[in-house]
Amino acid sequence: MIRRILHNFATRLGTALLSFGIVWLTARYLGAAGRGQVSLFITDCAALLLFIGLLGGSSLIYLAPKRSLWHLLVPAYGWATVVCGTGTALVALTRPVPPSYLLHLLALALLQAYFSINTSLLLGRKQEGAYNFLNLLQVSLLAGGLAVLLVGLHWRVVPVYYYAAYGAYGLPLLLSFGALLRLPDRWAGGRDLLVTARELAFHSRGAHLSNILAFANYRLSYYFVAHYADARAVGVLSVGVALAEAIWLIPRSTALIQYVDLVHATDKHAQIEPTLRVARLTLLSTVLAVLGLCALPPLVLTTVFGPEFGAARTVILCLAPGVAAIALNVICSTYFAGVGRYRVNNLATTVGLLVTVPACWLLIPAFGIEGAAVATTLSYLASTGFLVWQFRRATGAGLAAFVPGKADIDYARSLLKKAA
Repeated sequence: MIRRILHNFATRLGTALLSFGIVWLTARYLGAAGRGQVSLFITDCAALLLFIGLLGGSSLIYLAPKRSLWHLLVPAYGWATVVCGTGTALVALTRPVPPSYLLHLLALALLQAYFSINTSLLLGRKQEGAYNFLNLLQVSLLAGGLAVLLVGLHWRVVPVYYYAAYGAYGLPLLLSFGALLRLPDRWAGGRDLLVTARELAFHSRGAHLSNILAFANYRLSYYFVAHYADARAVGVLSVGVALAEAIWLIPRSTALIQYVDLVHATDKHAQIEPTLRVARLTLLSTVLAVLGLCALPPLVLTTVFGPEFGAARTVILCLAPGVAAIALNVICSTYFAGVGRYRVNNLATTVGLLVTVPACWLLIPAFGIEGAAVATTLSYLASTGFLVWQFRRATGAGLAAFVPGKADIDYARSLLKKAA
């Protein structure tokens, strides 16, 4: 298992490092205000992509082996176009943004949506190599384009991000069409389009309800800070959040392996103890990583990102308990997904959202980005507490079962020796 976890971690780490490079470039060369504007734009695009998943997303992967790819692509593209157009109009109605922002939002959201649809179809046909290559290429092109424009050409304005993103999504999108055209699928008439669209909607509703709620928990604070403060504050907050959430590579990497083992296990009950052992080691690793991040002095942050970002350390300290709790959150939610109890995960994200909204409303006007970080931590702790309670009801394992001991450390050492 340790080899699989390490391999998955290494793959995710490569993408995460490039993503961190994007955060660093936009923070270092655009300043806190510029980084804040970029963060809000990225958040707007991500929100649109979530709603696109209501007629696509994971259901594309599920249905790809059973249906013609072109019958899946047409309704998915049509829905994506409607969502991007409607979402852009809503942004125009709810926030004072210039027309150029709306044009870039519409165009780049469409590019991202089409690219996501194409790569999901490739993954559904077990074209993992093409899927991984295209996604890594996309992040590499964005980081490389920003480096050329910001550092090489000294073009240090916010629209630089938009221009780099066009190339980063446009080229991989074209290549993804080439990969799809190499598959044997052919258009067989339009009779099955309505049936296929209904199937897409049916298979993705539950999963994307949870995703939408989780997105609100993770990013709603950005909009509160933008409303009560300014783009500069959003920029500082986004850097602190990006550094703290980078630690989630650890629980997410172990959770993927745990999920695969649970899905394929005939005796789900027998997987409880392995799940707890993975949870204890994951929690230990996550806590150590959080402590290391908290130990970073403000001088490091200002040296790396710029003089405006020293305040990000306070954000990190306020986020630390919640980031550590997410290790348990991910393990427990993966267990319930593996045994088919998706409703528990949806309820957990709902609990978190019920804390997020009033906490942001009360804390951000009074305490700014520190209040945003505390609100996020309270949300994480609430949803994690609910999941641990549900896990205890399902398995009989209480909170003490997640506390790592000497036997767990010895077990981890033995696995690392075998993997070496």
